Amino acid sequence: MSVAPQEIQFLVVDDDEFMLKVIARGMQAMGYHRVLTCTSGAEGLAQIASGAAPEVILCDLNMPEMDGVEFLRRLAESAYGGSIIVVSGEDMRILATAEQLARAHRLDILGYLEKPFKTEALKEILARRRPRPPVAIATAPAVTTPCSPEEIRRGLDAHEFIVYFQPKVELATHWVAGVEALARWRHPVRGIVVPDHFISIAEQNGLIGMLTESVLTEAVRQTSVWRKMGLQLKVAVNVSMADLVTLDFPEKVLACAEAAGIRPFDITLEVTESRLMRDPVTPLDILTRLRLKRVGLSIDDFGTGYSNLAQLKNIPFNELKLDRSFIQGAAHNPASRDILESSVELAKKLNMTVVAEGVETQGDWDLVAALGCDLAQGYFIAKPMPGDAFPDWLESWTSLTG
Repeated sequence: MSVAPQEIQFLVVDDDEFMLKVIARGMQAMGYHRVLTCTSGAEGLAQIASGAAPEVILCDLNMPEMDGVEFLRRLAESAYGGSIIVVSGEDMRILATAEQLARAHRLDILGYLEKPFKTEALKEILARRRPRPPVAIATAPAVTTPCSPEEIRRGLDAHEFIVYFQPKVELATHWVAGVEALARWRHPVRGIVVPDHFISIAEQNGLIGMLTESVLTEAVRQTSVWRKMGLQLKVAVNVSMADLVTLDFPEKVLACAEAAGIRPFDITLEVTESRLMRDPVTPLDILTRLRLKRVGLSIDDFGTGYSNLAQLKNIPFNELKLDRSFIQGAAHNPASRDILESSVELAKKLNMTVVAEGVETQGDWDLVAALGCDLAQGYFIAKPMPGDAFPDWLESWTSLTG
């Protein structure tokens, strides 16, 4: 349900009192009458702490004492759940960087405005706003300390690691082409633990092979179940560089697929390119044999590593996955858009499928579709979900998209 303009609470933070008046008057002319103003970040934080949390904050970047960058960081630390617009006279690169920083803090930033302030530009940005759903309160304690190798080993032995699935959708047709399998740990005390808290520890302590095998086995098993239901889906599984130093890894993948009745062609292994590759011989041996067996290879998080072009030249990847940091906000960030466009053109010349991950808004979807990406993945489509929840989601998606 949409919210009437007059019902939305705004907070404008700017040390320039004249600019505060200009913005406030412009917003009132647009029908927004609940507008608070503050002349410093500290004052703005105090307003929020007092219980008058606004739905939208407009903030300057270059302010004395607490600048806009620190203000954004403090908002993130306070778990602010509203939307943010940066308003500044700084150059476009700094504005774009501030927007990216806000996204890194997981803040809902709608975009940025250049000074002098223009009402039409603000109206365009506010049109992107979608009220956020309430944040669910976890019933289990949050993870506050790193998981230990002993905990991970015990969890593997107890089969506590499970798999969630996130859809990958064809942009041209809205057809759900496949899923990415994502590891989760159903910890008896910590609750559901996400990979950031256990993947690197598993890699450093010789446990990643067991984890990868567990995820792959469950992913192809679930894919087989879906196929018996008539759902022809491909499945992607993340692999670690530690998996690519064991020469029998391709045989393990093929045996797993055969046991589930899944064709190698229906499996894609996603390799994070920033981790490729200190010792190229063994991984190159393994990856080449996997492709000879028709297992798909995806170069994940493309654009974030130092050697990405070399990997495209040397390794037979057939899919390129654009990193979310270039997708989010690229519709309003010329530099990110240029990087995306160049990456898509390069992938097409190499006959690779292009996947855009981190698609979170209609703007993200429209942009990657216009640039020629083949598949999209992200919260705009669906969050990761258990396998048994997928058929109901798919039915809902199909009814919405026709």
